[in-house]
Amino acid sequence: MKRWLPLAFLGVALTAAGADFDYRLRAERVADDVHVFVGKTEDFSPANGGNIVNTGFIVAPGGVIVIDSGPSRRYGEQMRQAIAAVDRRPLALLINTHHHPDHFLGNQAFADVKLAALPGTIEGIASDGNAFAENLYRLTGDWMAGTEVVVPKQALAGGRQEIAGRRLRLLALDGHTGADLAIYDEASGVLFTGDLGFLGRAPTTPHADVGRWLAALDTLEAITREPGFRAVVPGHGPVARDAAPLRQTRAWLNWLQMALRRSAESGLDMNETMAQPLPAEFAGLPVAASEYRRSVGHLFPAIEREALGAPR
Repeated sequence: MKRWLPLAFLGVALTAAGADFDYRLRAERVADDVHVFVGKTEDFSPANGGNIVNTGFIVAPGGVIVIDSGPSRRYGEQMRQAIAAVDRRPLALLINTHHHPDHFLGNQAFADVKLAALPGTIEGIASDGNAFAENLYRLTGDWMAGTEVVVPKQALAGGRQEIAGRRLRLLALDGHTGADLAIYDEASGVLFTGDLGFLGRAPTTPHADVGRWLAALDTLEAITREPGFRAVVPGHGPVARDAAPLRQTRAWLNWLQMALRRSAESGLDMNETMAQPLPAEFAGLPVAASEYRRSVGHLFPAIEREALGAPR
C-alpha cells in the first residue's frame, strides 16, 4: 500500500497537469516583428501534449507569416490566439518547414489561411500524415482530440521572395528529412532552421541523410556570418544569438556517424551498438540516450551493410 499511494498521486498530478489542455503559449520576441513559441526539450508525453517544438511568426506589412503550426489542433488554435494578442493583422501565410508531426498537425486551426511547404514536404504530409497523427495520439493522449491532417496546397521553391511585403530568403535543403525548408528574414536577421538545427536537445533522425544534413548546416552557418545576422531559431531548443544550434547539431551528427561506423567495422551488432556509452560532451544532453538508441535503429543497418561490403 505504501508503494501504491505515491504512484496514484503521481497519476492524479499528471492528469491534472493536462486537464485544461492549455499549452500556455507565450510569444518570445526575438527581434522587431519576429516572435517564437519555444517548446520543451523533451520527448512527446501526456504531460507536455507534444509541445516540444519551436514555432514562430513574422509580422509583415501585409499580414502575419506563421512558421510551423505545432503538434495538434488545440496547439494551432491556441497559437492563433497568442499571435492575435501580439498583432491583430490577418494571417497571410503558414509555412511548414518539413513533414514531421510536431510541425504540421496544427494546420487544421489555420485551414482558412494559405498553407505552403516544399513539394517534398507536401508529399510527405499527404502520405504519412495520418499515421503520424495516430502515433502522436498514442504518445500524448487527448491533447490530440479532434486533430485531422490538413495538407498544404501551395508549393514553395528556394530563393528570395517577398511575402506580405516582407523579404524572405527561402532555403530549400534536405538531410533531416528529404525536404527541409529554412527561412531567413532579411529585415530582422533571424534564421529559422526548422529541424536542421537543434540546441540543448539531441537531434532526431527517423528520415535523416547525415551527409546531406551536414552540407545543409554548412549553408546555414554561412548565413550567420553575413552582416545583419541577429539570431538562430532552431526547430528544438532555445533561440541563439550565434551559430550554436548549427554547431551543436553538426558535432552530434559527426560523432554519431563516426560511432556507428566504428561499431560496424568492429563487428558489433545493433544491440551491442545501442549499449555503447555516450561521450561526456553529449551525456548530459536532454533525451540523448533515447535519441541515440533510436538513431542506431534508423542508421546502423545501412552503415553495417557498407562496412560488410554488401550492396545498398
